[in-house]
Amino acid sequence: MAEPCEANAGSRQELQTERISSFLAAQGDQAFHSGLKTNNSNSELPLRVGLKVAQGSPLMGGQVSASNSFSRLHCRNANEDWMSALCPRLWDVPLHHLSIPGSHDTMTYCLNKKSPISHEESWLLQLLNKALPCITRPVVLKWSVTQALDVTEQLDAGVRYLDLRIAHMLEGSEKNLHFVHMVYTTALVEDTLTEISEWLERHPREVVILACRNFEGLSEDLHEYLVACIKNIFGDMLCPRGEVPTLRQLWSRGQQVIVSYEDESSLRQHHELWPGVPYWWGNRVKTEALIRYLETMKSCGRPGGLFVAGINLTENLQYVLAHPSESLEKMTLPNLPRLSAWVREQCPGPGSRCTNIIAGDFIGADGFVSDVIALNQKLLWC
Repeated sequence: MAEPCEANAGSRQELQTERISSFLAAQGDQAFHSGLKTNNSNSELPLRVGLKVAQGSPLMGGQVSASNSFSRLHCRNANEDWMSALCPRLWDVPLHHLSIPGSHDTMTYCLNKKSPISHEESWLLQLLNKALPCITRPVVLKWSVTQALDVTEQLDAGVRYLDLRIAHMLEGSEKNLHFVHMVYTTALVEDTLTEISEWLERHPREVVILACRNFEGLSEDLHEYLVACIKNIFGDMLCPRGEVPTLRQLWSRGQQVIVSYEDESSLRQHHELWPGVPYWWGNRVKTEALIRYLETMKSCGRPGGLFVAGINLTENLQYVLAHPSESLEKMTLPNLPRLSAWVREQCPGPGSRCTNIIAGDFIGADGFVSDVIALNQKLLWC
């Protein structure tokens, strides 16, 4: 006779807990020998993944090594002023009809190894983090990092859409806002926005789209504080909400920043803020499944304004437990050639199946940014 649903659910939960505990126990020695204990003398430093300096100078400033590890190169990037270098015919194309490269979870290059687990994560993960922090945190970190380049390096690489997941830590000071992806960053929001503003001052004809979202732990007062920071830091660079502008229109007005802000109350009060930019998130482990999802979304028709097609793979519990020695980096890098091939097949423009912003993980590991920018050439063929 079949057991009640509640009993089945309880058994599954117990089995899941047992599997995770076994997995974390197997990771214990590796975590300790890797110097990732929370009492490590360098534990306040942000986690930076795969930053080995390799030889050579590929177009995008990075390469994938034979061991599927991201190798970062220190070289001047040809895409830091790509918008101003576009064919003048494209200066009058609205931004939502251009092809724009973006980074998914932009700020995860500086996740804090001493950070608590986000309060929005599951109760089980919270429990394991309290009981076995020396083991749990390294495992969480290696599946949380999606970028190796810092925000200035991403901008230099040509990224113009930044995915900013903003949070206030309960353990933090009153006005210190961080970024979050399972754990919190060392970087503060105000400092990062200032860094972006300073970069824009050095590149007066480049335009960025800042997607402010998540807002974990933000009260109404903290939203007001954040919006005030945005206004004070960017000032006249902000493009007020309205019709999606062209590059020529933005340049003529001295505007370089579109801020999308996923909080309805703030949107009603501040005309400098734009509604949230839709993000096609496939939530798929396998590359072909992600591509099928993106093609399905295209067949339904593109949104009317700015939108993002995310080519970022997403792990699930089953995958993590089955691949105890892997990380998001190791899962992603071998699949970049296939994802890049899909990117090169896309076409920007007003058509129902056209793409706009395309966002990915581990910017600089391959030619992704250049591939997205190159799609704009197809607009000249029309």
